[in-house]
Amino acid sequence: MKTVDDKLLSQEEIDALLKGQPGSANQKLEDIEVDALGEIGNISMGTAATTLSMLLGQEVKITTPRVSVTTEEELRREYPYPYVLLEVRFVQGLEGSNLLVVQEKDALLISELMMGGAGQPNAEKLDEMRLSAVGEAMNQMMGSAATAISTVFQKKVNISPPDVHYVNLAESNLDLGSQTDYLVKISFRMTIGSLADTEIMQILPLDFARHMVNTLMGSLSQGEAAGKEAAELAAVPAPEPAAAVAAPPQPEAPPAREAPKPGQAPAAEGKTVRPVNFAPLVAAQPEEAGGNLGLLLDIPLEVTVELGRTKRLIKEVLELGVGSVIELEKLAGEPVDVRVNGKLVARGEVVVIDENFGVRITEIITPAERVKQLQ
Repeated sequence: MKTVDDKLLSQEEIDALLKGQPGSANQKLEDIEVDALGEIGNISMGTAATTLSMLLGQEVKITTPRVSVTTEEELRREYPYPYVLLEVRFVQGLEGSNLLVVQEKDALLISELMMGGAGQPNAEKLDEMRLSAVGEAMNQMMGSAATAISTVFQKKVNISPPDVHYVNLAESNLDLGSQTDYLVKISFRMTIGSLADTEIMQILPLDFARHMVNTLMGSLSQGEAAGKEAAELAAVPAPEPAAAVAAPPQPEAPPAREAPKPGQAPAAEGKTVRPVNFAPLVAAQPEEAGGNLGLLLDIPLEVTVELGRTKRLIKEVLELGVGSVIELEKLAGEPVDVRVNGKLVARGEVVVIDENFGVRITEIITPAERVKQLQ
């Protein structure tokens, strides 16, 4: 006799029924496709984290991704907050678009660090200047991610200049040009030093996700086929040597003659032997230096005079205005650098000739120093 508890489904049975439900979104991707997308995301965002670390001056870590299938309606329910979206379009190697999604508070932190702040944003909303700063950081991240994907796919992958948007997911539509309502969400846990422990997401259409997986599988198959072919060629045995052919009988050698005495020419039957006469050796004349230099004389070169250099933060550059003074690293009276096609060749002092600036050469860089610049 069954009790009431026997009629209740266990949690494992409920999960099994949900997984086997027809049309379930999580069944839109096979396990191998999920693993492949996770590996692509792991490599690309790992490189992007390194790039972001250099830009922010903080250690950035991005953990192993979590891949799931969702829809726009589910995203609106799960993330009804303002976000910064970077739309990335692949124009070479892959065909499709995806989104890099960052929370507003994290975008404020990134923009503050990009502008030279200490990591404590004093603004509550993203203005145009801060949105431009965080957009540049995300742009650099996705550029390095595309380079990493090129290595994985074994072919060149390029993206167009990304578009950055500040939107509310609960109110905006994600127009990714997809032929299906399903989207793939790849989420990562991201830490920025001790300042933030948050989440960052990639969102791409399901058909584009499968296109990436197929491209990856195709590149791996080509690599395996090439390796198998090389292994088969190495395993082919070397051809056996041809059977030895009996050599034709050689005529009997003539009887040996008596060796000539030292200083005496060998005797020859009916022939006169004379010493060999060589032409006199004449020292070769070296070619005139620069004999082919005339072929290069008409090539234009760009000559620039560098007064000095300095480094400034994005915040300081954006604050420049009419009348601002930029302090250079060179001291007053120090010679300026004369560069040809970007390479230092001389130094000199600035002079004025008929109301035009000029440079009087005071020092020529030695050939050894020039060679050192090229290394």
